[in-house]
Amino acid sequence: MNGATNVLHLGVKELRSLMRDRILLTLVVYAFTLNLLAIGNSVIETLNNAPIAIVDEDRSQLSARIGEAFFPPHFKRPESISLAEVDPGLDSARFTFALIVPPGFERDLMAGRNPAIQLNVDATQMTQAWLGAGYIQTIVMDEVGEHLKRHGHAASAPPPVELAVRVRFNPALVKSWFMVMNELIGNVTMLSIILTGAALIRERERGTIEHLLAMPLTPFQIMLAKVWSMALVVLACSGFGLTAVIGGVLGVPAAGSVPLFMAGTALHLFATTSMGIFMGTVARSMPQLGLLVILVLLPLELLSGGMTPRESMPDIVRTVMLAAPTTHFTSLGQAILFRGAGFDVVWPEFAAIAVIGAAFFAATLARFRRAEFSG
Repeated sequence: MNGATNVLHLGVKELRSLMRDRILLTLVVYAFTLNLLAIGNSVIETLNNAPIAIVDEDRSQLSARIGEAFFPPHFKRPESISLAEVDPGLDSARFTFALIVPPGFERDLMAGRNPAIQLNVDATQMTQAWLGAGYIQTIVMDEVGEHLKRHGHAASAPPPVELAVRVRFNPALVKSWFMVMNELIGNVTMLSIILTGAALIRERERGTIEHLLAMPLTPFQIMLAKVWSMALVVLACSGFGLTAVIGGVLGVPAAGSVPLFMAGTALHLFATTSMGIFMGTVARSMPQLGLLVILVLLPLELLSGGMTPRESMPDIVRTVMLAAPTTHFTSLGQAILFRGAGFDVVWPEFAAIAVIGAAFFAATLARFRRAEFSG
């Protein structure tokens, strides 16, 4: 058999071995289905159906308008309560916010006496408390301003400059769109490293790696077979996750070319699968590989620009992370999926990933040839 046939048959062997590994197979399926669905439907750091109660002691037209201004999806319909119910309701987590409109509020406002409204917040609901207080202040001020205008009063001097905001790529500012796309990008990196590293560790633990090395096979062929087979699995699953789960079930649109993104993913997988094999030559067991993957994946995920903008990082960190393929893949993926960029925009990222992938593959091949697999 020639070299290409050897690589093909070895790769098929890796695929069959993966199909028999129920734990890894379950991880792959979960990462590109249930995990994406959970992220896409999450409400992390978003005000969603926050329970609010209103003590309306004014019983005026304005206080009624303020009560009607709170509605889903940010708030639940306000619950009308008495002043004596405020503390027990907050203590029992019956509601997170209690807005108290004092008697004579509208009368004092129209008379120019600057009345106060009290807002009680359950701060144990940290995210909702912080976001909700700002929302409530804005809503109340808007309703007060509209009420004053309607009755011929100037609420305040108009601002000297009016900012016209136009939102592109995500007009509704749905945070889950951004989160689920970045989760997909992160899963591609994570699983490609884990699957290739586990494939080599599995050979070591079963004692078959020595048999392969004793056969008329070169280390290059053995390594290339693991790269293409595991990369194919991740590539197919990421394509399914992007089109069927994210686009189909969640309804999140991809602004750019899906084939272009998949081409970038395939190039990225060439680099990350090489990294996985390198870790497999260093670790001597699955637990060691798991610990090593954690140490590598965390910096890659945190510093590649997917979670926080690279512009906010120290210059030395930004410079060092240019050597990581995930930095360029994250930039490439966000440009294509979020902003609809074409190849004329993302070709530098393609070139960087190709160079980094070739360097990783060469370094891993050299390590693979020197590695001791017995014991």
